[in-house]
Amino acid sequence: MGIELLGFQTTLAAPVTLSGVGVHSGAEVSITFQPADADTGIVFQRLLDDGNVAEYRALSSEVGNTDLCTMLGTAPATWIATIEHVMAAIYALGIDNLVVEVSGAEMPVMDGSSAPFVEAIERAGIRALAVKRRFIRILKPVRVEHGSSWSEFVPYDGAMRFEVEIDFDTPLIGRQVWAGDMTAQVFKREISRARTFGFMRDVERLWAAGRALGSSLENSVVISDDHKVINVEGLRYPKDEFVRHKTLDAVGDLSLAGAPFIGCYRSYRGGHRMNAQALKALLSDPNAYQIVEGTPSRQRPVVREAAGVSSLTA
Repeated sequence: MGIELLGFQTTLAAPVTLSGVGVHSGAEVSITFQPADADTGIVFQRLLDDGNVAEYRALSSEVGNTDLCTMLGTAPATWIATIEHVMAAIYALGIDNLVVEVSGAEMPVMDGSSAPFVEAIERAGIRALAVKRRFIRILKPVRVEHGSSWSEFVPYDGAMRFEVEIDFDTPLIGRQVWAGDMTAQVFKREISRARTFGFMRDVERLWAAGRALGSSLENSVVISDDHKVINVEGLRYPKDEFVRHKTLDAVGDLSLAGAPFIGCYRSYRGGHRMNAQALKALLSDPNAYQIVEGTPSRQRPVVREAAGVSSLTA
């Protein structure tokens, strides 16, 4: 199961809880994945200090800041930050309906990858629901550019594909590419364990800005001023863990479409902001996509137009 064209919506078979620290806040936080009914979508609920709950649907229209992470909401007192690693696991494993209860302002970073969230979802189990799943089929290219960076959606004769290229001015990273059709198994094997990364030269600036307060060698790949990986264990994916993590981020950011897409997403020197801008550009052009329903098949999946559905971003 996963983001292949399978026909019915899913949720978890049981609740599951994880705890850790926020990578930017440094604060202890716990999250609980709660099963949800069909057509609920992915909903985040933050328990506030006054006992109230701030609730956000995991949709492009709810995205606030995209500086260093992807955030739902715009007010510090209620926002929920750094959702991309959690959402990447949810999206890749094909979970359509879920309530994510959060005790604080940020997701726990865990080991800096999506692997702990994948493991939690598999531990809880996935349950199919008796309602058809919807997909977003890309009909024409949609592209955004910023300086030398660009991101685009293009039609693709397959399911969901990612082609992500990065280019860093350090010999340790340089120019790297990851490209492939994204299924649950591909995500688990090739993407999920890739960790967030950063440079020692940026640490003091980030700390002064109140960011990366929870970052450590336990949850981040750190690159020294002489272009070496400081972490004793080295890289999990030899040489190209960096582009794999950028692909992981893209999977999480594009999950905010509200449904799996049928098409190819390409980016060059992208990031959270470019991912968000490309998704908003796609969803703002009704001629660029159509909503379809999947019907399960032992052979090639059959896709037909969904009746009476025009948007997933309300």
